[in-house]
Amino acid sequence: MSDSQAPLHETWRKVVEELFVLTSTPDSGLQPLGPQQRAYLQLVKPVALVEGVAVLAVPHAKAKEIIETELGTAITQVLGMKMGRAFALAVTIDPSVSPEPVPVPAHVQASPAPRQEAPVEEPRAEYRFEEPHTAGNNPFYGEQSHVTTADSLRHQVAPEFQMSGPELTPTTATLAPQEAASAGWETTHAPAAPADSGFKRNPQAAPKHAGEQPVSLNPLHTFDNYVVSDSNKLPASAAIAVAEKPARAYNPLFIWGDSGLGKTHLMHAIGNYAHQLHPRLKIKYVSSEEFTNDYINSVRDDRQESFKRRYREVDILMVDDIQFLQGKEGTQEEFFHTFNALEQGGKQIVLSSDRPPKQLTTLEDRLRTRFQAGLIADIYPPDLETRIAILSKKSRADGIETDREVLELIASRFDSSIRELEGAFIRVSAYASVNKLELNRETAEIALRSISPDQSNIEITPETIIEVTADYFQIRAQDLKGTTKTRNIAHARQIAMYLCRELTELSLPKIGESFGGKDHTTVMYADRKIRKDIGEKRDTYNEIQQITNQIKGQGNS
Repeated sequence: MSDSQAPLHETWRKVVEELFVLTSTPDSGLQPLGPQQRAYLQLVKPVALVEGVAVLAVPHAKAKEIIETELGTAITQVLGMKMGRAFALAVTIDPSVSPEPVPVPAHVQASPAPRQEAPVEEPRAEYRFEEPHTAGNNPFYGEQSHVTTADSLRHQVAPEFQMSGPELTPTTATLAPQEAASAGWETTHAPAAPADSGFKRNPQAAPKHAGEQPVSLNPLHTFDNYVVSDSNKLPASAAIAVAEKPARAYNPLFIWGDSGLGKTHLMHAIGNYAHQLHPRLKIKYVSSEEFTNDYINSVRDDRQESFKRRYREVDILMVDDIQFLQGKEGTQEEFFHTFNALEQGGKQIVLSSDRPPKQLTTLEDRLRTRFQAGLIADIYPPDLETRIAILSKKSRADGIETDREVLELIASRFDSSIRELEGAFIRVSAYASVNKLELNRETAEIALRSISPDQSNIEITPETIIEVTADYFQIRAQDLKGTTKTRNIAHARQIAMYLCRELTELSLPKIGESFGGKDHTTVMYADRKIRKDIGEKRDTYNEIQQITNQIKGQGNS
């Protein structure tokens, strides 16, 4: 993306013009836009295109709801056609938005813009504890559902989360606002509490300028779309408290649980929410592998002081999969000093692992004792009701109408990993879409045959996936690990990366290493693109099915 805003606004103008034309053209594949939808589209201001995410700003919550729920699919489809890559959507509220309306083609009936709601100041929160909200009499969940979202926990923070003492002081108190095109985006509001909550706020105005959006954070991982149940309520509640009161609630916060249960989502949600509430704080999220590689490179290039500034001059440091520091004595030593510097400076530390601190037996005792000094919160596999709720939320977010019996079927087959659960839903919905079948139980049964977890005892490695994928596309395995970007090799490489994400428990950086040292963001993009393609392109769906069957067949041989 260019550092200049002019190309960004020009791209958005073309996207809107194309939307107006396509949605008024029969057989375009896009649902027609009503006059009110076209009017809301005119309220959107493009903010940034970064790492496969289109960030848009709208003036109020109603516009955000319309864009996300009614126009999101059409926007991402047209934007993808214009840019030649898949995009996800992130919509933020900025009451100061004053976009330039895009002229509506003459043959498309225009309508006046909807009334702009008065901006509401949403300063930081003061908390009180109330009984958790449930789904009430919602027939989908039943009367006594214990499933909710993390966003609805914001007004439920227990008294022990309320901390006294001075506010966390930003490392850089006068951070200048950055150009959104080059550094991320700005937001001038704090997230609103649910309308029916008892969430109380101080009469303090929201900050005039927001700081730079941390580029390491995924804006799609928020508390709004994090489903909470008994299996993860403690870490979710603690995460919200940490985001709202960094270094005053739980420090460090140590989140542990098996792979695929949402630890990484929760850490990104902490960062995103903390950035909205405290935009001038410096927030850094890394995996332990990234920390290790960064440290090794700093030693090799004699840049240790620069390394120390990057990690010790932050206000919130989040390190994912801390267990991978085991056996790395030099890195452990450096992390110990980093931890001490942050703790003594009154800064927040958040860690995640696949096991509790006491089981990290090859870590130095002094590290384990520090990890145990804060709150240790575990996430365990969700129960059936929660898994159904997760799938229901995903189906609504993806705009896919799905019967409860289909969700129950998928949820009953995948009980240990949310990542596998959502992956199964994508496969089922894609199978129905590319084959033009009704998404019912029978269709789901057929689609699930090739990915049933009853073959989970098969050990599948990235090397196996690369070899089978290369053989399928009749190219060399080395080509997938190289830098060649011809269409057929790039497509095969993206499929192999997607399958590594689906069929192994490896982290993004580890998968990248298997492909010749590719960056984790490359793996993330490949995963998003193929997930999108299998729902839209029959050829891609068939390729995934056939390669998956060959990989599992090889594992059984």
